[in-house]
This record gives sequence, C-alpha cells and structure tokens, in this order.
Amino acid sequence: MVADMGEPFISDYGRQDRRLRVVYDNTTESDLLLRSLQRALNKDKDSRRITNPDFGPLFADAEAADDLPTGYIYVLRSKSNHPFIAENRSIIHKIGVTGGDVKRRIANAKKDSTYLLADVEIIATFKLANINRKKLEALLHKFFGSARLELELQDRFGAPVKPKEWFLVPLEVIEDVVEKIQKGTLDQFRYDPETASLTRS
Repeated sequence: MVADMGEPFISDYGRQDRRLRVVYDNTTESDLLLRSLQRALNKDKDSRRITNPDFGPLFADAEAADDLPTGYIYVLRSKSNHPFIAENRSIIHKIGVTGGDVKRRIANAKKDSTYLLADVEIIATFKLANINRKKLEALLHKFFGSARLELELQDRFGAPVKPKEWFLVPLEVIEDVVEKIQKGTLDQFRYDPETASLTRS
C-alpha cells in the first residue's frame, strides 16, 4: 500500500519523481521512489493496481458550469492468448478517445478486430472537456507512432487485419503524456521505443 507520497522533485535523469511511504503485507515499510515502484509493477506480469482510474477533466483543475463534456481518453489492455500479446501484455495498450461510455464501447470486443478479437480490460480513463476528440486521438497516435504494434490477425471470416490503435508503451508513460498535454509541453518531448520512456526533443 502506498501510504504517503512526498513532494515531487527532478531526478538526475531530468524526470519527475518522488519518495513514497510503502507499507508491505508483512508490516515492513520502505521509502521507495515512485518510478522504481512503476518499473517493478511493469516487470511483474501478475501485478495489479487498486486505484481510481478517473483522473478528472483534462485541461482544467475543476469542471466549470459551462464546460462541454466531450468524452474520455481510454487505455485498454488485451486479454488475448496470442503468444506475443501474452508475453508482452503489461506494455501493450490500446489508446483511444471516445465520446461515449467506454464499457459499452468494449462490450463485444472479442468479436471486433479493433480489439484484437479478444476481451479487454480498462486500465485508465481521462475525462475530457471542451476538446476536439478526433484531433486529440490523432495527436496521441502520431506521438506513439514509432511504438505501434505491428501484428496481423485473421478476423472471423479469415481475412487478414492489422489493428492500428495498439502500442508498445508502459502505462506510466501514457500518464506522463496526458500530463504533458494538459500542461502544453508535449512538443518538448518524444517517445523513445528503445528505452520505453520520454526524452526531450
């Protein structure tokens, strides 16, 4: 359990980090770094986070009375048994933007090649307000273009399909990108697929 989070600071690598007070189930404690915990979670294929995935409205600290709700950025993880997907499940994510209910959108995922013909789980959602959804989705897909999942599957009729919205990107990097979009600083960074991290342009 993460019992407390210290003040953020910039590490020697120029990335934001912070000290955590982590309590383990054997009652021991640690002052683990946030990014160390993130790396440990991503390496352990059986790891899970119990958290609230709703990060509030994007581009605003609070919803105003005249805000127009425009949907969500959503991050999905596939439950496919495909060997490559199963081996890399923790870093393969579908990133999309929708104006509707995410749960309703994925209800028939296993019948849709867009979702790799398998059930999916919602990993995170980011609420949007006053945002052009199509432009935002295009921005996210272009930013992560170098990490697009190149995988050909056969649909229910045996026809080859190549889903376009899946990327080899750790969840915490997606969260960093959303934060930088919110701050208007994304143009200062690029995604490095070799290190699976953001680097300054």
